[in-house]
Order: sequence, then C-alpha cells, then structure tokens
Amino acid sequence: MKKVWLWWSSGKDSAWAFDVLRRDPEVIIDRLVTTVTPKFDRVAIHGTRLSLLDEQARALGVSVEKVELPYPCTNADYEARARAILEKALVASVDQMAFGDLFLEDVREYRENLLKGVPIEPIFPVWGRETDGLAKEMIKSGLIARVTCLNPDLMDANLAGAAFDLKFLNRLPHGVDPCGENGEFHTCVTGGPNFEGDIPVHLGETVIRDGFVFADIVPESDAVLPQIP
Repeated sequence: MKKVWLWWSSGKDSAWAFDVLRRDPEVIIDRLVTTVTPKFDRVAIHGTRLSLLDEQARALGVSVEKVELPYPCTNADYEARARAILEKALVASVDQMAFGDLFLEDVREYRENLLKGVPIEPIFPVWGRETDGLAKEMIKSGLIARVTCLNPDLMDANLAGAAFDLKFLNRLPHGVDPCGENGEFHTCVTGGPNFEGDIPVHLGETVIRDGFVFADIVPESDAVLPQIP
C-alpha cells in the first residue's frame, strides 16, 4: 500500500482526484494538504472558509494539514512553507504527494521541481483528461460544488456563487475552460462521491478583491457569520 497526501484546494478537481485515488486498492489517502491564508481565515485562492474546509475533511474521513501562507505571499514564502510540509510528510513516511492539476504543463513542472530531491513521488491522478467531458462526468456523478471565485474579465460576475452544474457550463463564454483550469473560476465542493452526507451551506456576501469576485459559501454550522474582508 502507498501512503498518499493529497494537495486539496477545496474544489472539484481535488475532489475528483480524491475519488480516483480512493478507488485504487493500492493507495491509502492519509491526509489532505491545503494552503490557507490566516489573515482572511480562508483557503488560499479559492476563498473557502476554513470552517467549511474542516467540514469537508470530516465528511471525507481524512484529516487536513493546513499550510499557512502570509498575505501577500511571494514564491519564496510559498516554497519555504511547501518544504516544511514535505519534511513533515517524510517523517510520516508518505510515499506520494498527489495534485489535482489537469493540463497546465508549467504548473505540473513547478510542483515536480518542489519535490525534486525528495523521496516522495509527485502524482497527478486526473492529468490529461478532456475537460468538457470531465466537467460533465463530475456533475453526473452527483458531485456538488459552487463557484467561490471568478475572473470578471473572462466571465459573467453574476456566476459567483452559482452551482457547478450543466446550466452553469452552458452559460460559460466561448474560450473559458469548463473546469476553470486556466484560472477563470474556482469552486468549493460540499457533497458527492466519498462524502459522508452533503454539507448544508447557504450563499453569503459577494465581494470584489484583487480584481476577482468572491462568493462566500457559508456552512450552516457556523454560528457566527463573518463576511469576506
């Protein structure tokens, strides 16, 4: 059996990578690894609440390792914290580090370089999938996700907070990747394959920050509802 840590963004591609790994009888998903920004109490890039991240981990039955990043975060900052996590993974006898990337060669190369010289193999369970078919396969499987962040220069700002479903795919402008692999949008998963029940959420405030539109996906379990700064 190979012990795997999965780089978990909180979104659909990570969830699909989890599903592929979970179906491999030779793999144990030992832990999720998520970069977070304590200044905002959010998952980095995706903007998912950390309380919702914790609920995802509970629903999947796997613990989550949170990698705290400063804001703003330089490449040097990111790489220093990534090295610290790799050292922790070595102590835990991890065999492989998995990533949910789909086709961006430069991103894959960057991740592979981070692990260069470390006896942990980088793997990409969903690499090379045709994204239109993959997006529809995710939806058909019962995966439940909402758009947490989008680039309003590339798509309708009103799609922030929208469900990731066939209606959403049909509203995407020509040229926008159906899985948002070019950074057009990001998602947060709240149910589907491998989840022990769906996570109840509602749509909170929508704000613009750093040129992106963020929708606050609020877990019903949150007693206090702070908004995205």
